Amino acid sequence: MSARRDELTRQAARLFAQKGYHGTSIGDIAEALGVQKGSLYSHIASKEDLLYETLSEGAAAFHASLDAIPDDAPPVEKIRLALRGHLRVVAEQLDVATVFVQEWRYLEAPRRDEFLAERRRYEERIRELLREGRDLGELRSDLDETAAALLLLSAANWAYTWLQPGRDTNELADRFYALLVDGMRGYATP
Repeated sequence: MSARRDELTRQAARLFAQKGYHGTSIGDIAEALGVQKGSLYSHIASKEDLLYETLSEGAAAFHASLDAIPDDAPPVEKIRLALRGHLRVVAEQLDVATVFVQEWRYLEAPRRDEFLAERRRYEERIRELLREGRDLGELRSDLDETAAALLLLSAANWAYTWLQPGRDTNELADRFYALLVDGMRGYATP
C-alpha cells in the first residue's frame, strides 16, 4: 500500500472513530489530508472502501495477536496471552478498534459478509482456547465456552471506550485474566 493510501486509511479510521461512518464525509477526509475532495477518488472508489480497509486491518491485527501465541503453551496461559494481545491491539490501534466494534454495520454485502466471517473466525478461535482449557481439566468441566467467549470479548472489545493512553495493557489483561479464569476454574462438576 502506498504511503498516501496508508495515510488516507489512517485518517479515515480516525474520523470514523470520532464522528462515525455516516457522520464523516469525503470532504472531511479530504480536509484532514489537505487535498481536494475529487483527488481522493484517484485512490478509492467510495467511502466504503476506506471502511472496509479499516475493518480488514482490525481483523488482521486481532488474528495476528492470536497467531503469536505459542502452540505449546498451557491452555490457560494461551487465554492470558490472547487477552494481552487483544488489549494491545485496542491500545495500539484505538481508532481501528473503535471502528471494528462500532461501524462494521455500515458495510454492504458482500463485504459485510466477508467481515462477519472473519469476526466469527476470531470468536471461534477464542472459544477453542476455552474448550481446550476445559477439555484438559484446567477450567471447570461444565464451562460453556460460548458464554465465556462472549464475556471475555465483551470486556476486551469495549476497552476502546475506557482504555487510558499509556496504560499497561499487559497488567490490565492479567487482571482480566485472573477475574475471568478464576471464575471459570471453579471446581470440576460430575
